[in-house]
Amino acid sequence: MTPKSILFVCLGNICRSPVAQGVFQSLLHDRIGSDLSKKWFLDSAGTSDYHTQEAPDIRAQQSTLIHNIDISHQRSRQFKLDDFNKFDQIFVMDASNYTNILKLSKNPIHKNKIHLFLDSTYPNENRQVPDPYFGGNDGFENVFQMLKKASLDWLNKWTSVKDSIK
Repeated sequence: MTPKSILFVCLGNICRSPVAQGVFQSLLHDRIGSDLSKKWFLDSAGTSDYHTQEAPDIRAQQSTLIHNIDISHQRSRQFKLDDFNKFDQIFVMDASNYTNILKLSKNPIHKNKIHLFLDSTYPNENRQVPDPYFGGNDGFENVFQMLKKASLDWLNKWTSVKDSIK
């Protein structure tokens, strides 16, 4: 089944998850068009509340703007239990995020929604998106490219049957 609501989760919701949301939204728009992409609900959250209501890290914003994606309007928020009910898929960036969200899940339906985002590109390898927060601009570009590749792989997986994504 093709999800229509996706939540991207990292630690503080200022680097990886807002970039993932922005990249995925842009690729979805390119793939199915503006009108159809509005039928999807994409959001991002953090496992912590360190940066609640903050804009994405300026370096994350710069790394996406280079690729014509503006994430400056996003604001950080912490993951809520109700997110399990709002979203079809919950994509986490690393093992720590996975463990933290899994601990909050109340049933198998919730647990089945949680996936490492890079699973689309590296199935069964448990690869993680590194946190670029303490690195330089190259780290943000590297993360951007990883997230773009994973987004394309998820979209390709879901669109293997013609028009199933719409």
